[in-house]
This record gives sequence, structure tokens and C-alpha cells, in this order.
Amino acid sequence: MKHAKYIIAILTIATLTSCGIYSFTGTSISSDIKTYQVNRFENNALLVEPGLERDFKLALEDLIQNQTNLSLVPSNGDLVYEGEITGYRVSPTTATSENVAAQNRLTISVKLRFFNRKKEEDDLEQSFSFFYDYDGTAQLIGTTKTTAHEEIFERLTQDIFNATLAKW
Repeated sequence: MKHAKYIIAILTIATLTSCGIYSFTGTSISSDIKTYQVNRFENNALLVEPGLERDFKLALEDLIQNQTNLSLVPSNGDLVYEGEITGYRVSPTTATSENVAAQNRLTISVKLRFFNRKKEEDDLEQSFSFFYDYDGTAQLIGTTKTTAHEEIFERLTQDIFNATLAKW
């Protein structure tokens, strides 16, 4: 009975490792992939928010860095992320009886091009979009804008990560 715990532990480890490279973040990255690069995401939205492309690029780099063992490189990465910000839009979502916005929605849309230089069949071109709702009396400045961008970037980058590395 004493040895049964050791046998179960060894069998569990063997099972996990026999299924290929597995990470507890849900990724299955081939062992020959070591690096990634994130190119500039040009801001092509009709409403241009200064610095948005830089902030998005950094958010995507940070997420991949924190959830994988890949090394960030400026060029010749095994995985390449690039694209453009295609939408930055504020719109009312609900109205009051006085016909003014009770709530506004900021929506950011991104078109991604992903290249896996080791396995071209994993290449992907896809659009992603997410939103943040805020009070209709608030202006999209200061902490409201910062919070909106952070929450939208968190969701967009996780969706991109899932689509490219977790295959969800």
C-alpha cells in the first residue's frame, strides 16, 4: 500500500508527459518553438486613440511572456503576431427617459495575423473584438479610460492567446 502512492504519482507524470508538451495554462507548444515576436499593430480605426497600438502590443507581449516559457525577440521569432486595430468606437447602449445615454460602450476591434514558422498549418488570420460598458454621465478619460483599455486588452489578448496557442 505504501508503494501504491509512488506508483500512482509515476503513472500520472508519465501520462502527462506522454501526451506531448503540456502546460497548466492549457497550451500545447511544440518543443522546437522557442521564441515569439509581436510586431506593431497599426491603428487603422476611424477614431484614433494615441498610444493605443503601443499599449496593445505590450499587453499581448506580457500575456504570452507570463503564460509560456517562450522568449520575446525583436525579429525572426518562431511565432509572429501582427495586425491592426480596426475599430475604436464609443456608442450608447441604453437611454434614459430624457433620451440621453444611461450607459456607453467602448468597443475595440483587432485584426490579427499569426504565423507559426515551424508549422505553417497553424497560421491564422482572424478578427477579435471586445467592449467595456461605463456610466453614460462619465467621460472616457482618466481612470475610466485606463480601466476600459485594461479590461478590453485583457480579454482580447487572452482570446488571441487561446486561438493561437491553446487552440480553444
